[in-house]
Amino acid sequence: MPKVKRGTLRARSATDTRRPEASPIIAPNPRDVTPASEVQAFAGDPNFMASLARGLAVIRAFSQQRRHLTIAQLSQRTGIPRAAVRRCLYTLSKLGYVANDDGRSYMLRPGILALGHAYLSSTPLPKAVQPLLERVTREIHESSSMAVLEGEDILYVARSSTNARVMSIDLGIGSRLPAYCTSMGRVLLAGLAPAALRDYLSRATLARLTGRTIDTPEALLGVLKTVRRSGYAMVDQELEIGLRSIAVPVIDGEGRVVAAINVGTQSSRVSLAEMEGRFLPLLRATAQEAGLLLAR
Repeated sequence: MPKVKRGTLRARSATDTRRPEASPIIAPNPRDVTPASEVQAFAGDPNFMASLARGLAVIRAFSQQRRHLTIAQLSQRTGIPRAAVRRCLYTLSKLGYVANDDGRSYMLRPGILALGHAYLSSTPLPKAVQPLLERVTREIHESSSMAVLEGEDILYVARSSTNARVMSIDLGIGSRLPAYCTSMGRVLLAGLAPAALRDYLSRATLARLTGRTIDTPEALLGVLKTVRRSGYAMVDQELEIGLRSIAVPVIDGEGRVVAAINVGTQSSRVSLAEMEGRFLPLLRATAQEAGLLLAR
């Protein structure tokens, strides 16, 4: 599983996650960045293994919605030529990471889980926070999760769920969602240094997923400014109609945002006022406890 990206949001005290406002960030024009172009950017680096980078890009092209992909589809999703994709798949299949059951499309094999397990077993935060998330779920009877920022997405690294599904897809450890329109994503983006945030905006595609989705860099920057000031983010049906969520940052001993914790619920059951009044204090206390566990 990929590494954790850390932000720079500083805490004024153990319970106050606000910081002085950073200088204004001028949003760049988004450009189409593919895994292939990212590999090409390192063409002059003699220590960079382009073949390894292409293989990892092929692995990451698979998702919960795209479990079976052909060579042509993988080439389109990554920008890597078909011949190179074919060689990557041949190597991955020999190592037991992908399978070609129908002779046309490929799928990941269980062996790929060993890569993610190496991250989970070597990183203390997901394991330490799991009991805390389960306590949140027991207390408010809603699903709670922890995620980190990975590229343009949030990556779920811990989760405690209820029997009631709040999204059309089933979320679990390893699931990815766009950062710009999720509460945990906005908390994590608000914790980035200005240069890192500019880099994110230059790569991210801000698609309008519902009629409520914020889909311009300028509007997103305005929301992130509010998130920095308040110390939490709430998203109301921007990712999916009927879904609301609220998130707070997990801050380490050096004042860096290393993860986010959220509660997701259905808009028909819980009002925005209840989320702020009942869920937010519990989330803040949980995030503070997670941060203390990291310091130990």
